Amino acid sequence: MQSRDRQFRYNSKFTNYEYTIEVYIPNEAPPKTGFPIIYVLDGQSYFEFVKYAIKLQSTNSVKTKVEPSIVVGICHDEQEMRQRRFYEFTAPAKHYSFPKHTKENNMNLANYGGAPLFQKFMKEELKPLIEKKLAVDTNKQILFGHSLAGYYTIWCYLTHCHDFQTYLAISPSIWWNGKELYDYLQKADPAELQKLFIAVGEHEGFMVEDAHAFFKKLPTLSKELFIASGENHASVVPTTISRALRFKGKDS
Repeated sequence: MQSRDRQFRYNSKFTNYEYTIEVYIPNEAPPKTGFPIIYVLDGQSYFEFVKYAIKLQSTNSVKTKVEPSIVVGICHDEQEMRQRRFYEFTAPAKHYSFPKHTKENNMNLANYGGAPLFQKFMKEELKPLIEKKLAVDTNKQILFGHSLAGYYTIWCYLTHCHDFQTYLAISPSIWWNGKELYDYLQKADPAELQKLFIAVGEHEGFMVEDAHAFFKKLPTLSKELFIASGENHASVVPTTISRALRFKGKDS
């Protein structure tokens, strides 16, 4: 495989699903500790955005503060994307409540709650595979997710905090299932929490209020909340990617 961009299919034994995995590798020798790495959820939508932000800005890291990094996009097939997202990016629950603003009203519990299996796929299958083939700095791992994948990003941050060192949650669906993320927040050990960046578009209505309220409850100082002026739920991603990638958190 001569190209610095790679693509392969991977069938997970945990989620019983075959993903397309997109990989960008900087065209230079890795540092002694390996490259930082960014795992991008909804890779079919956001891998290219993150890839080119890294590719462009890392050419002048001194000014941009963006290091040459490996980017891994985890992609679903388009026809299955909506169903898979609601399954893989939501935590298990005895019941689910759906607010009026969402079109989701399927009460079949089997359609939701796959987050623990998706976490196992990433931790026990995908990450070891990437780290076996590429020079990865395992102390500089980032998870990036938008919307429902932003909910998953925060869920992972609260429940499996050492899987990554930095969590980037863009327009996270804090509203999901009666704002159950607050329950996970109460159970989390503040001393173990890593770095968390949250961004939301100014025109995202109640999601702006949700982000402000949740952010205030976070006990860690290694956090940032950014409200993107003039942006909505779709436009917020390309607008905030650069700022998210520059987020370093406390003591870094």
